[in-house]
Amino acid sequence: MMTEQDKKRIGKFLSLVLRHNPETIGIELDKNGWANVQELIEKCKKHRYHFSMDDLIEIVETNDKKRYSFSEKRNKIRASQGHSIAIDLALTPVEPPELLYHGTATRFLSSIMEQGVIKGSRQRVHLSKDKETATKVGARHGKPAILTIMSGKMYKDGILFYQSDNGVWLTDYVDTKYISNSY
Repeated sequence: MMTEQDKKRIGKFLSLVLRHNPETIGIELDKNGWANVQELIEKCKKHRYHFSMDDLIEIVETNDKKRYSFSEKRNKIRASQGHSIAIDLALTPVEPPELLYHGTATRFLSSIMEQGVIKGSRQRVHLSKDKETATKVGARHGKPAILTIMSGKMYKDGILFYQSDNGVWLTDYVDTKYISNSY
């Protein structure tokens, strides 16, 4: 049985491999970000990350951020979003709720208010459906600040939105005119 500490350690490593650097263990992701599960397990073992298929299922199912998902047959796995490498999650544009939230650190507010919310090294801007989640995201980067995004207006203006497998809302850019407030 894996401890919570083991799950966290392996989960962080999986995040590195599946979102940023698959070459760390010598695997390739397909164009949609999928990795072969058996190859992933075998190559992780060579890098001192030992886990079974049952352990991997537990990590995927119990991850509080739902960072990973399996293919239907559970023979492939991928990160749900947050990639810094070029992959196509093959997401279909969907209409967002009227308001979404972006969690950031207070030290980034002046830059955001000048240039909008940019994707930086990620493929898309990440938005949350609630303030609580956005606050947690912002707290990872310092003192949290929450931006209220007028996503409904953005959508009406022709800007596309996507929703990842784990419920994170994604778009390419948020212009300052769509930021209604911050706190």
